Amino acid sequence: MDQARKFLYISHMTTQSHIQSYSLFGETSELVDALHVESIQSRSQKHNWELKPHRHARLHQVLFITGGGGAADLDGRNLALPPPCIVNVPRGVVHGFIFDPGTAGWVISLTSDLVDHCLATSEGLRVPVEFPCILTMPPDLRVLAERIHVEYHSQGFARAQVLRGLAMVLTALVARSIQQTQGIGVSNRSNPVFTRFQALVERDFRLRRSLADYAGELAVSPTHLNRIVHQATGHPASQLVNDRVLREARRLLIYTNLTAAGIAYELGFGDPAHFSRVFTKGTGVPPRVFRKRLEQA
Repeated sequence: MDQARKFLYISHMTTQSHIQSYSLFGETSELVDALHVESIQSRSQKHNWELKPHRHARLHQVLFITGGGGAADLDGRNLALPPPCIVNVPRGVVHGFIFDPGTAGWVISLTSDLVDHCLATSEGLRVPVEFPCILTMPPDLRVLAERIHVEYHSQGFARAQVLRGLAMVLTALVARSIQQTQGIGVSNRSNPVFTRFQALVERDFRLRRSLADYAGELAVSPTHLNRIVHQATGHPASQLVNDRVLREARRLLIYTNLTAAGIAYELGFGDPAHFSRVFTKGTGVPPRVFRKRLEQA
């Protein structure tokens, strides 16, 4: 079995009822520092160079692959890892890897609080930073990763402050690289109401809250909330909520053995048939067909 087919097997044919969620891979405890740095080898060698699909609820990771290679699964997309490259893994994105033995590089993990701090005063950075992708590694990012690695493992004066400053530069350069190479448009999404709405959707999308409920918590009218979201995304606020539900539904269909009905209840639908209609309208195929196509692939 070649590597790509082996990876598809590991990613999509395992039977489990939920997606594993960790702090670092295999660990559930919170980070002691605002960020964490380790070599790819130190983590993956323990697992025979294979990290099965999982996700981090409160971590954003950037992998720097300087040698070796392998394959990655990013939310169901199976992609090659041609070195030197970087892998941007936003929080919540399901990801897994099969590395070639001896693959070299680093994994830099940033807490959600640190990422939010880095993006709080930045114009348009959140959109590209939250796009999962693999990019050819720019030379300036490699230099920065090496600097962060050295600083993290030192005990120098003002270490924490230096690391926070380097993290801000890291998020900015990753955003720039994604914007330049992936064509991710930079729109004015820095409206604080929009940012708070995104956070509420991420917290409550399983609760099937109405738009009026969200607007009430944000102290704005539903009409005003729709206007703000439309200016930021070009779509109504309800679509942002619906897209988040569909993204989670696809993840559960890909990475778990939950039935379509089980996924419906997991996502707050009282009627599995209603969920099936919503999924079909949003993706073009019913849940069972979506999963069957994956199995046939």
